[in-house]
Amino acid sequence: MVRKPNIAFVRNLYQAYCICCKSLCRELRMPQTAFDILMFLANNPDYNTAKDIVELRGFKANLVSVNVDRLVQEGYLDRSDFPGDRRKTVLACTPKAHPIIERGWQLQESFFQDIFQDVDEASRENFHRVMEQVDRNLNRIMKENE
Repeated sequence: MVRKPNIAFVRNLYQAYCICCKSLCRELRMPQTAFDILMFLANNPDYNTAKDIVELRGFKANLVSVNVDRLVQEGYLDRSDFPGDRRKTVLACTPKAHPIIERGWQLQESFFQDIFQDVDEASRENFHRVMEQVDRNLNRIMKENE
């Protein structure tokens, strides 16, 4: 029998991450969603539109729109036309965002160290291999059922 995963795992992972981000966001006077948008764009340069953020992060479109506007206004993001489709806008982090992104990367590294505390290297590697295979399976299932 296949053991069922804990349904709360993903929620707990996200909530723990948000708790770890809270003090940095407070210090930066930046909402969690705005911080998450900056980090998403920094970590995923191939996904650089508001639509990508909505689809891949699962944020509501109006929340993304409000926070992107704020980040542009404050000089952390630039908007530019999408080549070949003027209806789309490419988002890019500005040099002003780089210190925040660096701190975000440090926070993320510390978070990953914390969640893998007391997990040996072989188990970590196995976990990553399993997650990659599950991801491939999920993509196959979605493609087969389009």
